[in-house]
Amino acid sequence: MAGASMKDIKLRIKSVESTMQITKAMELVASSKLRGAKLRVERSRPYFEVLYQTLADIAYSTQDFDSPYIRRREVKRTCYVVIAGDRGLAGGYNANLFKAAAAHMQGKNVCVLPLGKKAVEYYERRGIELLSKDFAEVAEVDVGSCFEIAKLLSQAFLKGEFDELYLVYTNFVSMLTQTPTVLGMLPLEYNAEAEKTGKRKLRLYEPGPEAVFDAIVPEYLAGMVWGGVSESVASELGARRTAMDAASKNAGEMIDDLSLRYNRARQGAITQEITEIVAGAEQ
Repeated sequence: MAGASMKDIKLRIKSVESTMQITKAMELVASSKLRGAKLRVERSRPYFEVLYQTLADIAYSTQDFDSPYIRRREVKRTCYVVIAGDRGLAGGYNANLFKAAAAHMQGKNVCVLPLGKKAVEYYERRGIELLSKDFAEVAEVDVGSCFEIAKLLSQAFLKGEFDELYLVYTNFVSMLTQTPTVLGMLPLEYNAEAEKTGKRKLRLYEPGPEAVFDAIVPEYLAGMVWGGVSESVASELGARRTAMDAASKNAGEMIDDLSLRYNRARQGAITQEITEIVAGAEQ
């Protein structure tokens, strides 16, 4: 009986060691990719900030400025661009994102443009209308794809297919902290009172400020989507690295515990054999 117990424990130790090798390898891969992802995040932020400042300058430097992208209308339908991961094994990364999105969608008539396999699967299971499934793998979304997405969204907004647009992504704060974020995209924020009270910069736009503004908005949306993708990819890698590190530590603790049980079982078997030998010699 003791021998069978020792065999089971030894097989269990071997199994946990194999799992530990996998989690350690995944942790190292995530750490390696995370360096490049962090650099991409840092490079994407200035582009977004410059576009935003340009739009603000056009809007606030033009008297009685008007554009379909800033007009507020009755909200009958809301669209969400949800950026999730392509795979699991990243702790609560995907679950936390979907939870934040669900809280913001509460009570609204919504449609979703999912980026990432997990987002497509999640919203398909719940029967929520998908605006497009052409960008199912977030790992394959590049700058060109972001411009396609921005063009699709801006055209749908102008046609009245939805009245609000939000971006749901995970903000990369640090290696250990990633925060699900819901960011408004359309209509763009524009405060007419700020225009009246602020200092006006005199500029001439050709063919006109509204035309230039409307031409830049899709570029701005593409920058927002690209920034969200960059932040989300870095967040997913950070979450996976943390999860795999925790899994490796747990596996190490299990191996230590199983090794202790194995040694106790082995010691018990040796003691039993010695007792049987001594009892046989006395007879």
